[in-house]
Amino acid sequence: MQNKDKFELYLDEMIIKIELCQKEKELNSCSDCEHFFSCELRLDYVKAVYNSMSKGETGGFEF
Repeated sequence: MQNKDKFELYLDEMIIKIELCQKEKELNSCSDCEHFFSCELRLDYVKAVYNSMSKGETGGFEF
């Protein structure tokens, strides 16, 4: 088992928060939410996904 770095740990936290929000609003996806484009939680989640892939570095990353 590989140890997770701070970016992956933060992403795990954000996934829990996003899933909880969706559950509370009885949604299967953020895209179904009326606040999709203005939601700070979703924007933070997107940033967490990007940072987990780029490890906080600016520029490109590889899949």
